[in-house]
Amino acid sequence: MENNKIAVGLDIGTTKIVAMIGQYNEYGKLEILGLGKSKSLGVHRGVVNNITQTIQSIQQAVQDAETSSGYKISDVIVGIAGQHIRSLQHSDYITRPNSETVINDQDIEDLCNQVHKLVMLPGEEIIHVLPQDFKVDGQSEITEPIGMYGGRLEANFHVVVGQVSSIRNIGRCIKSAGLEMAGITLEPLASANAVLGKEEKEAGVALIDIGGGTTDLAIFKDGIIRHTAVIPYGGNIITDDIKEGCSIIEKQAELLKIKFGSAWPGENKDNEIVSIPGLRGREPKEITLKNLSKIINARVIEIIEQVYLEIKNYGYEEQKKKLIAGIVLTGGGAQLKHIKQLVEYITGMDTRVGYPNEHMAGDSDSEVTSPMYATAVGLVLNGLENKKVLDTEKVIQEEITSSEENIEEETVEKQPHKEKRKGFFDRFFDGLKDFLDNAE
Repeated sequence: MENNKIAVGLDIGTTKIVAMIGQYNEYGKLEILGLGKSKSLGVHRGVVNNITQTIQSIQQAVQDAETSSGYKISDVIVGIAGQHIRSLQHSDYITRPNSETVINDQDIEDLCNQVHKLVMLPGEEIIHVLPQDFKVDGQSEITEPIGMYGGRLEANFHVVVGQVSSIRNIGRCIKSAGLEMAGITLEPLASANAVLGKEEKEAGVALIDIGGGTTDLAIFKDGIIRHTAVIPYGGNIITDDIKEGCSIIEKQAELLKIKFGSAWPGENKDNEIVSIPGLRGREPKEITLKNLSKIINARVIEIIEQVYLEIKNYGYEEQKKKLIAGIVLTGGGAQLKHIKQLVEYITGMDTRVGYPNEHMAGDSDSEVTSPMYATAVGLVLNGLENKKVLDTEKVIQEEITSSEENIEEETVEKQPHKEKRKGFFDRFFDGLKDFLDNAE
């Protein structure tokens, strides 16, 4: 089947690996064609720690997606998270050789390249360089400097940094699973694409994605990403606490959490009890729901406070940085009962649970619009956008070529068509591809 209109997102999580195939329908909304998931065995806190198991899990998820959709998957967009991700704010400037000409793509690329020369800690590499706002000759708060005159071009950047080895390990797993890597995206950015509306990003919003192994944070204000962080705790640590606190096995702890768990201990009566079958002929265990929710509550508070600390570090109390739209919770952990109330209670900010149906077709399966698939949906959207950009460029290039043939003599000075600026991620990506090819 024709493959250039579909995109595949691969979310390599700590609890599960999801492969999702999607395309735009005739109304420009996202339609999910296939979904495959498998238990993730080789990933710990968002970082691959067992290559062989991860490859098997990826193949399993991809196979399921292929079976359910009838498409053959060749390339995927991958999400990256993990405790090694950190972000920093940095400002840089260039002095342009000729201030008589207007600022163009090349100047911005030169400026971004300068940021890449930042000295990182050993073993770290810059993943994204995201310009936030520009200054031209001291005039500040310019969002799009292209076409302006000026000698000195400055910008504030949001720089996302990750561990080289972790990124290469993910690349290795994907290549060994027989797939091509079409791109890498930071997972909180993908989730944000899927669950946040344009107005929320403008007004200011903090997206908290509670996964199995990590909790990701992305803060937007004035439509621009302002802060990202990955906190190395997630839903699994809650399950572990239940396992230890109630002396039961992990499978039972997970079921208890999903079925009876609540983040707010006040609402359970003392006499509400769950009986859990004992192991191999042992007596069944009786657990009060009040105790269960106390265990969950304590750990959720700890996770949320860590995230809240990041939001405070961003400086949300300043008038200019105020997050009017509050907090959006997504990821599997957002399905925990009463978590919205607890987050509102701790942070005092408006909170809602984010479902990834912002850009999806109306008749989408309710399973796919669950918060736990937010990252996968975001990755698919990302892949489709990339394909759209490439298609548009092809069309523009063809139009320019044909119009050049038609119009030989023209007095108007033609603007030369510039090739799309190659972002660092594309360049890093080419480097990664070469590295993997040579490693064979």
